[in-house]
Amino acid sequence: MITPVTMQSEAMWKSGATIIWRLANAGAVLATLLVGCSGRNAVVQGGTFEFVSPDGKTDIFYDPPASRGRPGPLSGLDLADPARTVALDDFTGNVVVINVWAQWCGPCRAEVTQLQQVYDATRDSGVSFLGIDVRDNNRQAAQDFVNDRHVTFPSIYDPAMRTLIAFGGKYPTTVIPFTLVLDRQHRVAAVFLRELLVGDLQPVVARVAHETAAGQLPRGTP
Repeated sequence: MITPVTMQSEAMWKSGATIIWRLANAGAVLATLLVGCSGRNAVVQGGTFEFVSPDGKTDIFYDPPASRGRPGPLSGLDLADPARTVALDDFTGNVVVINVWAQWCGPCRAEVTQLQQVYDATRDSGVSFLGIDVRDNNRQAAQDFVNDRHVTFPSIYDPAMRTLIAFGGKYPTTVIPFTLVLDRQHRVAAVFLRELLVGDLQPVVARVAHETAAGQLPRGTP
């Protein structure tokens, strides 16, 4: 599966450079980032959550709810306020949409207003959004990115991608943006390894938000 990624440098885009990131999760873990492309099989393992995307699949849904797993602990410094820590546990009882992005990423720039629209439409239904800004060494540029686009949901500032250890040692780091939808028990209900439009995300978020505590849709819900 080839995934276009916009880099800051035209030379980096053409070179297809390989960057090796070393992250620790119960020992040393290696994850290879291929600039401008993603692997055919992307795997996430964290807590009881295990994600496998065979043959370049980009939309993955976890149903029935009993098949879902939770990621590991997830927290990091707030992009807007470096003195504040933002954690997944801050949103207890809410559906949480996690979007991994970078301000230099073309698809991220295209989808952020779409995400804001879904957030505005669903926040009163107990839905929270949390961004994770990765591979951005310029905090001010990232802050300007969200401010200029009037993004009102918080983001974690994580240029080294340490936050993503919550999803295990082999998660789709070669794909930016990617989005996860967590149910009210913070189990992973859906994963999108691509840019999203309102019509892609909102129906999924609305469906998960209407699930009961047992993970089933109320009777009569389409």
